[in-house]
Amino acid sequence: MTDTIIEKIEALPPLPKTVLDIEEFRQKNEKEAFELLQIIEKDALIISTLLKVSNSAMFGFRSKVETASKAINLLGINFTISIAIGGTVQNLLKSNLSAYGINSDDFMRASNLATTLASLWLNKVSFDLKEELVLPALLQEAGKFVLADVIDSEGKTEEFKALLSSGHTIAQAERETVGVTTSQITAKIFRHWKLSENLISVIENVDDIDKCEPACKSKSEVLDVIKTICNVTDPMSVENIEKGIAKANSYDLDIKSLKQAIEKLEDRLLDE
Repeated sequence: MTDTIIEKIEALPPLPKTVLDIEEFRQKNEKEAFELLQIIEKDALIISTLLKVSNSAMFGFRSKVETASKAINLLGINFTISIAIGGTVQNLLKSNLSAYGINSDDFMRASNLATTLASLWLNKVSFDLKEELVLPALLQEAGKFVLADVIDSEGKTEEFKALLSSGHTIAQAERETVGVTTSQITAKIFRHWKLSENLISVIENVDDIDKCEPACKSKSEVLDVIKTICNVTDPMSVENIEKGIAKANSYDLDIKSLKQAIEKLEDRLLDE
């Protein structure tokens, strides 16, 4: 990892107290919705993000969600936590994502699709696994903000785009251009912010599954499938869905539930 990347990560602003309180709350065995509401009500940005996401077509709620309390009730505690932390992280990391051919809104949409797909898929597989992976599914691409900044500042944007155009995967292009991939950078950022090691460990080697520790390999494989299908440059495209299903098959994951989740999410997206 280059000195430039390390310096950019170390220069990141600290997480606001609200997010630290949410992270502390997230690690409790017993969680009460009212306590979470008390924490997030202190942060106008989190409330705004939560309501915006809750009212998007991908959730398919029949009536408009107008309060944080209703959002928590409909989304569930852990999904609300994911949206709250995810929106804040994106706001802190904001930078030009032009190297990837997207903007911040595109990134947030892809991230929300990823965490929704994780929820729909894993809800049929394992409730505990769903609860554990909805947050990393949302956050795993956060390192792209730092990488995009580095690629741009080093004048490598055109080189990077050329690699993508020639058929390289995003991870391959990142590795060839700057020597590291998004999952590694995301892990480094989250360690800098002292987030949970359980969160970090399932993200760190998603771009290089063979390096995963046995204890988290199957979880990282799930994240890899979700990341592939919800590729930030073209989330839920026919090509990326096919690639994701192929990966799920090679990892011996639950294909039937994945296909059902994709179909359900596609139906919701028709209303966008």
